[in-house]
Order: sequence, then structure tokens, then C-alpha cells
Amino acid sequence: MATSSSSSSSSSENRICINERLTDDELGAILSKLECDKDKEGFGLVCKRWLYLQSTERKKLCARAGPLMLQKMADRFTHLIELDLSQSSSRSFFPGVTDSDLSVVASAFGCLHILKLQNCKGVTDVGMVALANGLPHLQSLDVSYCRKITDRGLEAIAKGCNLRSLHLEGCKFVTDKLLQALAENCLNLEELGLLGCIKITDMGLAVLVDGCRQIKSLDVSKCSNVGDAGVSCVSKACSSYLMTFKLLDCHKIGDGSIFSLAQSCKNLEILVIGGCRNISDESLKSLVLACNHSLKFLRMDWCLNVSDTTLGCVLSQCGSLEALDIGCCEEVTDGAFRKIGSAGFESRLKFLRVSNCPKITVSGIEMLLDSCKSLEYLDVRSCPNVTEASCYQAGLRFPDCCKVNFTGSLSQLDALVDVFL
Repeated sequence: MATSSSSSSSSSENRICINERLTDDELGAILSKLECDKDKEGFGLVCKRWLYLQSTERKKLCARAGPLMLQKMADRFTHLIELDLSQSSSRSFFPGVTDSDLSVVASAFGCLHILKLQNCKGVTDVGMVALANGLPHLQSLDVSYCRKITDRGLEAIAKGCNLRSLHLEGCKFVTDKLLQALAENCLNLEELGLLGCIKITDMGLAVLVDGCRQIKSLDVSKCSNVGDAGVSCVSKACSSYLMTFKLLDCHKIGDGSIFSLAQSCKNLEILVIGGCRNISDESLKSLVLACNHSLKFLRMDWCLNVSDTTLGCVLSQCGSLEALDIGCCEEVTDGAFRKIGSAGFESRLKFLRVSNCPKITVSGIEMLLDSCKSLEYLDVRSCPNVTEASCYQAGLRFPDCCKVNFTGSLSQLDALVDVFL
């Protein structure tokens, strides 16, 4: 009995409490090794001390909160560098974050580098000025579809923050005046989203790239006043950096833009020219030959002049191509797929849209499948000669991981492809 009691007493004395042995710095080092967010959340559930450490070390947070809750969050998450307060687009009746909320963010989250405010319809220039005065370290701002914001608020942001990324999709009050402010104050700007900013012109783009020459990604889709002159200025000024250029439904874009990109931008990875109906075969071939090693995603639906020659060149020359959209290119036939097998490399194509291409048949799809073993998604909607029944009769065997869209509305995977295109 005495021996048993002695052993029990000795065992109790030898027990080690990790909180007594490890300092905050050592526990923080352990926390930093956890890569999964769930594991980090679990770390905070151990005890109050670990919860405090987990809170102070947290870098990223997505929340829906008013001023009082924002202040409490700031007191708890003291080292936050990324904050997402975006509002769901489906909740159009709810304004989301307001200017008073942004005043709290500006005063309480001084370390912020990244702030996302998509679809926050209650935000105005007043909120932008508050952010500009309180967040000098802000590098990335997304105010897409904050429709009340104008040049005045965004100019304050340009002057008060060293921006590298700015997204203004759907901000229709933005003009060339803002681009001038960016050129004068944000020389390190790398990413700019201007989709639907209909007041942006060629002159504004020329002014922008006169100061911002390190732009890697530029989206001017649906900017109806942008044409060849503006694109040429961008391609020449940002030739060493530009990797993503989106020009969806820019109806003034023609061969001049494409030839300029081919001449200057050899590192282009993503190009969207869907709806640019004035582009010819010749300019597209020159671009493909210039960017054949870098081009990964190409969208050229509704480019009505695209022929088998262009598409054949794309498929046989672009060894890194992963996603391609040629929907509604009515002149494309099976002949476009003949060269893909003789390309001399294994195709990396994963996503392909050939919807509304009436001259493509099952024979063309068969040639495609013979060479594209990595295909994950194929859209053949409204192709009268390519139906589920005709593919079955021809004995076509799609890769196991390949989703084929024969009919109906856009699927969930279509939305995934849109992220790239």
C-alpha cells in the first residue's frame, strides 16, 4: 500500500503543465506551424490563454458586423492584416457596411493591408476619406459594386494609401480623373479592375500607365469608350509586367490592339477578348505566335472572324493553354482540331467551350479527345451536330473526370470557368 501511494505521489509531482513550461512566444511559434484554419480554431479552444494567442496572431477575418462589434473585433484581433466585410450580391435590399462602420475600421484596424467591401451599397465617399486618413498601410481595396462611390473618395484613397490592387467593378461614377490620381500617387499599382466603368477612356488609360508601369492585371471589360489607342498605350508601357488583360465587350477594340499586345507583351497569360467582333484572323495568329509559351486562358467567344486557321494555331502552338472559349464562333469547323495531334506536346487543355458552333460535329470532338487527355469540362450546348445521343452512337469516351454540358442552363462548373476567363 505504501509503495502504491508513493508511486502515485511521485507520478503527480512529475506531471508537466504545458502552460507553465512554454512562453507566449513558443506557443505562438507552434500556432504558426498550423496551416489549416480549422486547426487554428481548435488551438483557441484549449484554454483562455491559447484563445488569446490565437486571436492576436490571426491575420485574416471575414465578418458581418456593425460599429460596436467591429470595435470588439479590433480589440481581440490586434494583428489583423486582411478584413472582408463584403455583402452578398443576392441580398440587394441590405446595404451592408456603412460609412460609420468604415470610420471604426479606419481608427481600430491600423495594421490592415487588405480590405474587401464588395456590394456594400451604403458606402459613400465619406467612408473612403475615413479609410484614406486611417489606413496608411492599405495595399489592396475592393469596392466593387459600391455604386455611390465617386472620384472624390477614391482620389483620397490614392493619396493616402500605397495601393497595389484596386477593384472598382460596377462603379459607374469613376472617370479618367481617378486614373490620373493613381498615376501620380500609386506607382506600385499591380492590379486594377474597371469592369463596367463606362466613363473610362483611352486618354485615361494613357495617363494611368504614364505613372503606373508595373501593372500585371488590368480589366477594362464593358468599358465602351476604350479602343485601340488605350490598349496600345498599356501594352507598350507595361510590356514587361502585364500578364492578365480583360477586354470583354469592348466593341472599339480591333486589330491594332492585338498587334500591339503581340509586339510588346510576351508574358501574357490570360486574355479576354470575347465580344470584340472587329478582330481578324491575322492579328490573332500574330498574338498566338508571340505568346505561345505563356498563354494559359483565352476567351474569344463572339469573335466572329475566328476561323479554323486561328483556332488550329491556338491549339497547336500554345503548349500551356488550360482554358479556351470559342463560343458563337460560327465559322469554326472540325478542321480546327486536326493539327492538335501533331503539336509535338501533350495538351494541358482542361476547359473548353464550343457552344453555339453549328459547324462542329462529333468527328471534331473525337479528334479533340484523342489529344486532350486532361479535359475536365466541355461545353457543347447549342451545337446541333454534337448531342449526347450522337456522341454515344459514335462511341466517344470522355475522360472519367470530364463534365460534358450538352443542354440546359449554365452549370456550377461554368461559374468556375468564369473565374479564369
